[in-house]
Amino acid sequence: MKTFSVKTDLLTGEEYLEVYLRGQQILTDPFLNKASAFNEEERISLELEGLLRTEVSNIGVQRERSYEMYNRKHDDLEKYIFLQGLQNRNETLFYSLLCDNLFEMLPIVYTPTVGKACLMLSHITREYRGIYINPDNIGSIDKIFKGISLPEVYLIVVTDGERILGLGDLGSDGMGIPVGKINLYVAAGGIHPACCLPISLDVGTNNQSLLDDPLYLGYKSKRLEGKDYDEFIERFVLGVKRAFPQALLQWEDFAKHKAFMLLERYQERILSFNDDIQGTGASTIAALMSAMKIKKQRFNDQRFVIAGLGQAGCGIARNILNMLKEEGASDEEARSKIFAYDYLGLLMEDTPGIVEYQKPFAQKHSAIADWKIESPNVITLNDVITNSKATVLIGVTGSNGLFNHEILSQMAVNDERPIILALSNPTSKSECTPEEVAIATNGKGITATGSPFPPVEFKGKKLFSSQCNNMFIFPGVGLGALVSKTTRITTKIFLQASKALSELVSEEQRNSNMLLPEIKDIREVSFHIALAVAIEARDSGLGRMLSDEALSDLIKKAQWQPRYYPYRPGKKG
Repeated sequence: MKTFSVKTDLLTGEEYLEVYLRGQQILTDPFLNKASAFNEEERISLELEGLLRTEVSNIGVQRERSYEMYNRKHDDLEKYIFLQGLQNRNETLFYSLLCDNLFEMLPIVYTPTVGKACLMLSHITREYRGIYINPDNIGSIDKIFKGISLPEVYLIVVTDGERILGLGDLGSDGMGIPVGKINLYVAAGGIHPACCLPISLDVGTNNQSLLDDPLYLGYKSKRLEGKDYDEFIERFVLGVKRAFPQALLQWEDFAKHKAFMLLERYQERILSFNDDIQGTGASTIAALMSAMKIKKQRFNDQRFVIAGLGQAGCGIARNILNMLKEEGASDEEARSKIFAYDYLGLLMEDTPGIVEYQKPFAQKHSAIADWKIESPNVITLNDVITNSKATVLIGVTGSNGLFNHEILSQMAVNDERPIILALSNPTSKSECTPEEVAIATNGKGITATGSPFPPVEFKGKKLFSSQCNNMFIFPGVGLGALVSKTTRITTKIFLQASKALSELVSEEQRNSNMLLPEIKDIREVSFHIALAVAIEARDSGLGRMLSDEALSDLIKKAQWQPRYYPYRPGKKG
């Protein structure tokens, strides 16, 4: 049930939209509604006469009007609701406003405000976005997908809502995350919004407060598990392959044991990746590559402590392992340099409760035989930092203040320029602040954080801290994968994305201790990452056999700018 198609006039070369709706139907379609920007010819030919006020405005005037109304909202959640309402009315204007004010609005459309929105989504929902698949309608998945009005679907972001940010099981209220991720794909990467589809796999929730909430809009049942869950996912994936054979599927915010299972089961069967595992790992490795340039050292000169070995921590550990081996370390040597700390303490080969994906990073008892530890019952984080002589400390625990003054000071004893990456977000969950690092390391620590922090004034110097955000990686990876038509997204593709990202940090920025580019340059960053991805896909025999220049031109052309196309009436064929 397509509502429009993108066409090119063979005589003039003009791109336009052939529109199959008329009158009020156009004004209620967010992809087609131009509101006051419809010109006189379009108003007549599309039966819009009398439905609009007289003045014809351009998108700049509309953006100014919308920004004025945005600033009247004094609460972040109200700003979120306003922006979602604008997107539901006029997709192009929404993205024009977002791209023009990305640094200001990024915390509203995504973290941290999107978390607050997900906690209340059933209470604040005005209009639905995307597709909701549940156990009662999974049998109609082909019919559901066929009814989508988008001209093409090339990108799908899907969640089952079981692990939303650090908030846990939010059921179908977790739909705010796929919607937010697609906002970033469009604003940061330039993928056309009419190609993007957010999906909620509403398989129930084990969150009793949601089940008891009369306003909860999701599937009111305990979660599908085991064989029933596996069969549900299989039917979903097969439906995607039938309906959208060229689409990229991004798995988002699944519980960690399911996330690893789904990635391993489907990454060879459908073009897909998991941003929580692979995107986090890639952005962190890029930050570490920049830190190595600042220190003029190699990965094999470091000893890494990773606090929190869930999806993000495991993704980071895998990428560090790959970098160590790329520099020439054997598998055993590389693993000996990575110390994984979780709520169980230092992960050892016989730690009770250790799960399969953590086992490759568990230490042998022989490796710590000469350690001096505070208690024989548990190896604390301080024990690990002190005895391992760690030079790199990475936190993905969601535990505010975990990296206390004692731990940060010990890092400064271990190394003149210790690297501390406190990657948990929002700000309230950060393991430490850049100011705490500066004080404990006498301004020598090299820092990046998951949430944005202002520069720190320390002993007359301004110390910067980069925001290590997956947004630097996944939009470019998605764009490059789609343009190159790669059949798989491999470890090498993410590695090349990391290298491209680190190369974009200038010497001047590194001299200010910045490890990643600035958010304001995100469109340019996404272009370079997309090109690196497309080249790697081609060279691996997975993508289109085009020259670097041809791939560059295609990516630039693919990066959509929010503007109004001219419309012409068409008959739905």
